[in-house]
Amino acid sequence: MLTVAVLISGTGSNLRALLEAARHPDFPARIVAVGADRDAEGLAHAADFSIPSFTVPYRSFESRDAWGEALGDRLDEHRPDLVVLSGLMRLLPASLVARYAPRIINTHPAYLPEFPGAHGVRDALAAGVAQTGASVIVVDDGVDSGPILAQERIPVQQGDTEETLHERIKPVERRLLIDVVRRIATGDLALTH
Repeated sequence: MLTVAVLISGTGSNLRALLEAARHPDFPARIVAVGADRDAEGLAHAADFSIPSFTVPYRSFESRDAWGEALGDRLDEHRPDLVVLSGLMRLLPASLVARYAPRIINTHPAYLPEFPGAHGVRDALAAGVAQTGASVIVVDDGVDSGPILAQERIPVQQGDTEETLHERIKPVERRLLIDVVRRIATGDLALTH
């Protein structure tokens, strides 16, 4: 059984979907911990499913590296086979990526390598593209530059706002994430740098 720790910053909608999938007896992975870089709303999902949670507040540390070291120590307490970034709005320090590589994956609301970074949906709209997408990647030292594990195109509709487009991307992100975790757990998908 693959053990998974999930890191969030916000409402945790992808986390919730993964928790719901993992509670089915035939799902080959279990969520063992949920962590956040702030007092995130999504930590309530962990409580709903009786999953241990923790917070490592970014602003409590002098540097990103010090925060990453503390976050890695908290993750190590739960010994996850896989770490899922699910709306964690912080760039992980290279030392933490190296500590878990290649066992950290992330979702992104764009069809990478198009529109990396924190504003993928906004950037796609600003570029006037006809379609964008959702991706699941292995986290590396760059910004949304790791190996792509799964992705799907999503059309941009006339009149889309950042909010309406993102709301159409989220269900695809959730489905791709659940499928990727399942495939990693069953050995159908190998993680590489």
